[in-house]
Amino acid sequence: MWKFLVPAAIFAVLVGFFVVGLHRDPSQVPSPLIGKAAPAYSLPKVEDPSAKVSNTDFAGRKHLVNVWATWCVECRKEHQVLLEIARQNVLPIVGMDWKDELASAQQWLNQLGNPYVATAFDQEGRVAIDFGVYGAPETFLIDEQGKVLYKHIGVLTLEVWNQELLPRINGQKS
Repeated sequence: MWKFLVPAAIFAVLVGFFVVGLHRDPSQVPSPLIGKAAPAYSLPKVEDPSAKVSNTDFAGRKHLVNVWATWCVECRKEHQVLLEIARQNVLPIVGMDWKDELASAQQWLNQLGNPYVATAFDQEGRVAIDFGVYGAPETFLIDEQGKVLYKHIGVLTLEVWNQELLPRINGQKS
């Protein structure tokens, strides 16, 4: 009898872990960077590859860093929201085009609109690794001192903007 109960119990525990895992929100994965300095970077600009965009360009200002790519289906869903957030002119949004083709990224921004004050071209994905990016899209809120205040994994929605990011931007939430 025990030879049937033990495997059944182990199977039940594994199913329990699986079910709990399915109901967890992946955007709630904590980032080890929260409260720490955002990674330093200096990358070519998508808009003009002969120029650079750097984290120091935004020193002293809160800003968003949005990691995206043209091959990312979810990034296309998020793009209209980023355009709306940019229209609100609350803070600058820096794009980071991740593991992409430059011509595709330029075409994307020309056709769909450009919500970014600058877009870094991280073709090799090294800076995204430093940020701890799991997959696109991901968005980071960086404070005036260059520290990461918040990380959002997945599509940025107006609900997330209003409930999570704006309160942190306005200093009402930590």
